[in-house]
Parts: sequence; structure tokens; C-alpha cells
Amino acid sequence: MDLKSKIRNIPDFPKKGVNFKDITPLLGDPVAFRHALGKMLIYARQKNATKIVGIESRGFIFGAALAYELMAGFVPLRKQGKLPYQVLTETYDTEYSTAALEAHVDGINKGDKVIICDDLIATGGSLKAAAKLVENLGGTVVGIVVLIELEFLNGRDKLEGYDVVSIVRYENPED
Repeated sequence: MDLKSKIRNIPDFPKKGVNFKDITPLLGDPVAFRHALGKMLIYARQKNATKIVGIESRGFIFGAALAYELMAGFVPLRKQGKLPYQVLTETYDTEYSTAALEAHVDGINKGDKVIICDDLIATGGSLKAAAKLVENLGGTVVGIVVLIELEFLNGRDKLEGYDVVSIVRYENPED
């Protein structure tokens, strides 16, 4: 299935020069959504994860579904100030600014085998921050799986040493 045909390009969003990848058409098509999730599951099943981490907000969609299918726990990583309990925070640079992710201090335990899930790798900052959070909480990152990779931004370089799989890849900004 051509998943790229289900991903809409939005030019100049959220700022001029950015070609935003809108996955809502893919999510709205049950066959495409199931196909994309199935590809992620093929990878994730090999990892024997005890927890799936999903990055706010679109990572929640795929991460929660993976956790359900794998009978693993789901841990949401939220933007700073959104979690109600004690948190650990990790800051990172984005394409546009600086941001932070937080996790509850009891969300991941020593010895947990964790897959990090998100919708997209751009510069790799949020995924690297997620990996640091997992490790600082005592977990081991056994894999990173994303729907989309913007290869031209070289985000995978920040994730050296981690096993990373992307389902759909864009080689240049015009794609």
C-alpha cells in the first residue's frame, strides 16, 4: 500500500518554508491506518518490550495501539507542565525552538525494555530526549519506531546507537 498517498502536505506550516506532513487522512482511512500499524507491529514484536513510550501527541495514537497489541504498558511523554504527578524532565531543541518532555517518575522501572514510538523523525531531538528520559528512569531502549522519517534533516544521526525503524521516508523537502 502506498502510505505516502495518505499523508497530506501542508506548505508553510507551522512556519514559512516547512512542508508539514499531515497524517489525519491516513488515520481516517481504516485500511491505511491498520497497514501502517501492522508494519510497526512487525518490528515491535521482535523486541519483547515491557513498555511502550508515546511522545505527545501523535505518538500517543500509535504507541497506545502498539502497547495494546503487545500487552505492554503504555507511558505517555508529555509537554512540560502537563503531568499531574512527580516528573523527570528532559529539554531538547526542535526545528523551531527549545522544548521539554516529561515522564512520571514511576512510569518506567529499572529493567523495563522500552520501545519509543512517535509519528515522525525530523531533527531527532524529541526522540533523543525520550531515550534519555527512559534511561534516566532505569529502562533500556530496545527500539524506536516511527511512521515518518524526514531523511533530509538527518535526525537519525542524533539517535546513533539506537535501533530505529521508520515506515515512510521522505528523502527531500519537496516530497
